Amino acid sequence: MTGERDLNVLLKVMKPELVNGTFVFCTLAPGVSIPATISPTLTFRELEGTTLIIRQEEAERAGLRHDFPARLITLTVHSALDAVGFLAAITARLAEAGISVNAVSAFHHDHLFVPVDQADEAMAVLREMSRAKHS
Repeated sequence: MTGERDLNVLLKVMKPELVNGTFVFCTLAPGVSIPATISPTLTFRELEGTTLIIRQEEAERAGLRHDFPARLITLTVHSALDAVGFLAAITARLAEAGISVNAVSAFHHDHLFVPVDQADEAMAVLREMSRAKHS
């Protein structure tokens, strides 16, 4: 299944959805196993350690230090992994609104982690972008 590549189409049909819950970023030192009691939304291995994005309550139950409490916004359009400019347009517009964002691209969709207290504002910005005329 091929994802959408046309930037105008992507922006028009992105339909952002705000996922319930608060997500946090954690890190485990190199070689440390992911606790069996948690189910990360994202796992990424870096030289410095393994990054986990998990629900805040899971991190706290597991005693994991965490940072950046965020809400997750999923852009429900199936974007192609090689689409050009989609996240650039979105993150630039959110930056103009003073909203930080950590973006993650998965196989089917792009996902945005935004500060908890700015999630509603981010959703409004994204909906406005989707309604705007794209030429």
